[in-house]
Order: sequence, then structure tokens, then C-alpha cells
Amino acid sequence: MQSSSRHYLKAALISTGAFVLFGIVTGLIPNPLYIRQVPRTPLDYLFLTTTAAFLGVYTLQRTNNQRNDEKTATAGTVVGFLAFGCPICNAFLLALFSSSALMTYFDPLRPLLGIVSVVFFVGLLYSRSQSSCNSCDLEEQRSQIH
Repeated sequence: MQSSSRHYLKAALISTGAFVLFGIVTGLIPNPLYIRQVPRTPLDYLFLTTTAAFLGVYTLQRTNNQRNDEKTATAGTVVGFLAFGCPICNAFLLALFSSSALMTYFDPLRPLLGIVSVVFFVGLLYSRSQSSCNSCDLEEQRSQIH
């Protein structure tokens, strides 16, 4: 298997794995382990899909050289997770706030959080695609030789 095809396979596995893991943990993929307490909406599925897809593309663009954009990718993932997760099923949020406060104040903000997550990832992926990378060129040359 070529290096580039392994890279694509890894990105696809990361994206699919994130979709399945986040979908099960949030109850968007029905399962016997977790029952979602608020109704699923099309926006929940949209933000789950975009978060998983962006993680795959981020993995595809990632190179071996050290970059300082992991914090942005992590923030985009966490904000995306909050956008499609069940607001009153999140133990951390529930410990900080009451369920009525979460449904009154946090639930209406979830679509905005999803948009913020998409903006984080689009900005990150755009900046990565615009930057020149010497090690990227070296990796490409090595893959063409082998």
C-alpha cells in the first residue's frame, strides 16, 4: 500500500471513528447503552457529520513537522461536540448548572456553537492549506520515489 493511500485510509478511519464514537456517546446513533433525553434534530446530525469530516480532513492535512494548531482543532472538536450533544445528558454541564438552566439558556445556543465549530475548522484548514511546508514537499518526493 502506498504512503499516500495509507494517509487517506487513516483520515477516513479517523473521520468514521469520530462519527461513530460521538454518535453513540451523544445518542444520535440509537444504542442500548445511552438514551438521549432531548429530541434529535437535523442540526445535531449536521454538526456531528461536519465535526467528523473536519477531523478527517485535518488528519489528511497533518504532517510530521510540529505545528501549533492542535489547540484550534481541539477547540473546534469540543465546541462541535457541545453543539450536537444532549445538553442535559452532559454530566459536566449538569454539575455546573441545573437542567432547567441548561434547557433555557444553553440549548438555544447549540446551533451557534455548531457554527463556531465550523468556523474554527474552516479557518484552521484554510490556513493549513495556504502555508508552505518544506517537509510536505519532502514527504511527497519520498512517496513518489517508493
